[in-house]
Amino acid sequence: MDFTLKGIHHLSAITAKASANFDFYTKVMGMRLIKKTVNQDDTRVYHLFYGDEKGNPGTELTFFEIPMAAKNREGVGSISGTSLRVASNKALQYWKERFEQFGVDHDEIVSRGGRDSIAFRDPEGQRLILVSDETNEGVAGGTPWDRSTVPPEYGIVGLGPIYLTVHDPKPTVEMLTAFMGFRPAGTYPSPTFGQPDILVFETGEGGTGAEIHIEERQDLPREQQGRGGVHHVAFRVEDETELRAWVEKLRTARVPSSGFVDRFYFRSLYFREPNGILFELATDGPGFDTDEELEHLGESLALPPFLEPRRREIEAGLQPLDTAGQGNISN
Repeated sequence: MDFTLKGIHHLSAITAKASANFDFYTKVMGMRLIKKTVNQDDTRVYHLFYGDEKGNPGTELTFFEIPMAAKNREGVGSISGTSLRVASNKALQYWKERFEQFGVDHDEIVSRGGRDSIAFRDPEGQRLILVSDETNEGVAGGTPWDRSTVPPEYGIVGLGPIYLTVHDPKPTVEMLTAFMGFRPAGTYPSPTFGQPDILVFETGEGGTGAEIHIEERQDLPREQQGRGGVHHVAFRVEDETELRAWVEKLRTARVPSSGFVDRFYFRSLYFREPNGILFELATDGPGFDTDEELEHLGESLALPPFLEPRRREIEAGLQPLDTAGQGNISN
């Protein structure tokens, strides 16, 4: 069995208000809401999935709604930065101007690991980075939705490098390389602190869609997750057969895990790396058009078959979220 992971599958973060989250990521960021569903472990709250034209693996940014969540308190043992890929350096200039137009908190364009990028924050403080794919030779990006609020040439094409901040990188590096098959792919000075260097690791075809960047910080407390924080990152496996082989690999290595989990749109497996960050492995399919027509993804509440008998109860417990008009804003 080839245990090489294909790249980043999705990333799941936390929001306290689904309606405002929807407005920002569809109207400002131009992403498509590809699935409006619920947290399968807590059906009282939404789970929103944003992505490219059909939510291809590697393009999915998702949010759990936790209405009473306190503000995220940043620290170590965390996923501290989420990159979103755009096609070119020119696109970053477009985004800088767009952020100024919409009053989005942002930094200047800088180089991270040899790629132009711009850091910004969503209204809840979610730490995000747009990164240019101009020199990318690795995992291909997706295709922006043709009804997006952002012109296709500037649209987000997928998830880029994911940043981990830890007190001691050694055990995390050991897990990534010796167990998960990642390869060292260089270092670069921290854009904020200079030293110590950011450590880069890649998997699969490599490139922006398959990298983990690790920052060492010994001056921070442990992060306390809340709104504006990240819950977990998922990595791509080909299919259910490969995922079940990973279940056995974790069991044999005595790494605690969730075991096999059926999320309907994909199959999953969860475990924590040594610094406590939650990792997921997820299959590339079946996909988000399994229960909705591609043209109408995200327009109504979608429930997997095992939750469908509870639809009336679940809908009664949710605040209405009007997603039928996504994309209806001028460029």
